[in-house]
Amino acid sequence: MKNTIYTMGVDVGGSYVKAVLMQYNQATGDHKLVDKQTEKIRKRNPKDVVVDAVDMILKRNNLNYENDIAYLASTGEGEMVEKKTGHFYSMTSHARGGIYFAPNAKTVVDMGGLYVRAIKVDERGKVIDYKMTGQCASGSGQFIENISRYLGLAIEEVGDISLKADNPEVPSGICAVLAETDVINLVSKGLSTPNIVKGINISIAQRVVKLLGSLNAETPIVLVGGMGMNVGMIQAIEEQAMENKKKAFDFISHPDAIYSGAIGAALWGGFRYYKLKEKEAAVVA
Repeated sequence: MKNTIYTMGVDVGGSYVKAVLMQYNQATGDHKLVDKQTEKIRKRNPKDVVVDAVDMILKRNNLNYENDIAYLASTGEGEMVEKKTGHFYSMTSHARGGIYFAPNAKTVVDMGGLYVRAIKVDERGKVIDYKMTGQCASGSGQFIENISRYLGLAIEEVGDISLKADNPEVPSGICAVLAETDVINLVSKGLSTPNIVKGINISIAQRVVKLLGSLNAETPIVLVGGMGMNVGMIQAIEEQAMENKKKAFDFISHPDAIYSGAIGAALWGGFRYYKLKEKEAAVVA
């Protein structure tokens, strides 16, 4: 049995496909992120986007899927990944990915396109407990993407723009439709773009901090998912946690936060690969 293998993880979300190549070493416990690829789905068939993302990684690394990849694991909308070895539940994958970024983390906050999940984990990334927001899009990355489009911003810009706010106003709408109406009213009132964006970030940050409180979350806390790369969102969460003052939280962010699900899937895939090989060896023996 090989000590070092290549595994891949593919996380299919509502707007993006995230794929990674990992080098997995069972003997040393060393797991290395070798390559990564993000593809926006837009109006394309997600299955085609998955194939493109996987193929690009394989070509860049001169690898062959059949001969070199020990396990390809999907997460998220796994049915869109036709060429896969196995599938892992999204929460399980993001929890493991969070521990990859911050091995000492006790809580992982998955801030994705559809909802936010606060997840208590052990040192292996196993889920102990969790709390999550409802399906309302105003607490999600998709809401921020919609609003940024309305404001004429690229999604990559909203974090830095939020940092320039000097007098943010928080939307009062609970659901996405009402919140978007609030934003339109703020624009008509002449509120600056930085203050609008910061207000949106604060509204979501308040939900995140409330989730952490209801979970009785333990620190350190690692922020993952697409919003985990948004410096404005990270700032808003840290500020809201300080204002809450019920418990001191230490937040950890990572520049590859959007890949947490794909990384977690690839790592669980490597774990499952070795478990299956051990069972096969036991049967032969």
